[in-house]
Amino acid sequence: MILPRPGYLLELQRALDANPVCALLGPRQCGKTTLARQFAARYPGAHHFDLEVASDRAALAQPDLALPPLRGLVVIDEIQRSPDLFRALRPLVDRPGPPARYLVLGSASPTLIRGVSESLAGRVGFVDLSGFGLAEVGGTEFRRLWLRGGLPRSFLAADDAASLRWRDDFVRTFLERGIPELGLRVASEALRRFWTLVAHHHGQLWNAAEISRALGVSANTVRRYLDILAGTYVVRRLPPWHENLKKREVRSPKVYLRDSGLLHALLGVADSRGLLGHPKVGASWEGLAIEQLLAQVRDREAWFWRTHGGAEIDLLLLHQGRRLGFEIQHVSAPTMSRSLHVALDDLRLDRAFVVYPGERRYALHDRVEALPLTALAAGLP
Repeated sequence: MILPRPGYLLELQRALDANPVCALLGPRQCGKTTLARQFAARYPGAHHFDLEVASDRAALAQPDLALPPLRGLVVIDEIQRSPDLFRALRPLVDRPGPPARYLVLGSASPTLIRGVSESLAGRVGFVDLSGFGLAEVGGTEFRRLWLRGGLPRSFLAADDAASLRWRDDFVRTFLERGIPELGLRVASEALRRFWTLVAHHHGQLWNAAEISRALGVSANTVRRYLDILAGTYVVRRLPPWHENLKKREVRSPKVYLRDSGLLHALLGVADSRGLLGHPKVGASWEGLAIEQLLAQVRDREAWFWRTHGGAEIDLLLLHQGRRLGFEIQHVSAPTMSRSLHVALDDLRLDRAFVVYPGERRYALHDRVEALPLTALAAGLP
């Protein structure tokens, strides 16, 4: 089963209309190859190379010979396996009236693959792909999306048990194959312990010293591990917002596992009953809501805000000239909190919302609404 993803197809088209190269980036198994094939169907005679396939790697072993004759759309999948290709692309895209456009797919960020930013600066547009979201699966499927996450094979599995087995296998292959393929030398068991520990700190302020003590490694090692997981799109670092010099505001980021299904696999959560009874259910709900909100806005202007006095907003967005605040509550009937009153004034919010798992949308204040998560299937309010 293939779910349509028209929003992403439009983003790809816009990126390639404006740039000779488009980089489609996202975690492993999030559907990049499927999306690229759907997009390439618009270009008769498109060329497709998958660098996980030995014959395709051999075909591009000498890119200075293989790439120049190609015309139309050229798709290169898993390009992080051959960073030298970025240098080969540069003279090709600088040709007058380039006869080809290049769609490159990768499961590591430009900070891990320096070739993107260094070799193709000013020549590449970026599209960040995540797993399925509410806009694609529909609001009625939000509980399945929450439990299983949005990675297509997990979400579409025959049942919850099959989904969990797939996610357990994903974690193992990611650590044993995905990380080494990036040229990173990290013991898979050490990184798995770290990843599991991050899962238990999901939604909390990042404290490298505490994590390093728990693992018995240096703070620098912990920071490197976090950089790896963030750079491969499985962990999100949400930065703090700070502008009010009269208040003592938190300056440490918060960390989240970006896919709720992987979070639950690492926490040992097998089904909905186990999830609802788990101590991390509120944090899991918070992470799910944040990812769905960020999937809607498609931008990087996102923060959280917290003061040492206890006031907090889970997500602050600067979107289309507005300041939007979101408090995320796993309750049946949200109410106006003290934090929201403080945030409305201190952050000068245009609107604020309390995202919850109910069905009714209603006003809590002249600038604050209770917003069902399912409403995000239709877009940002």
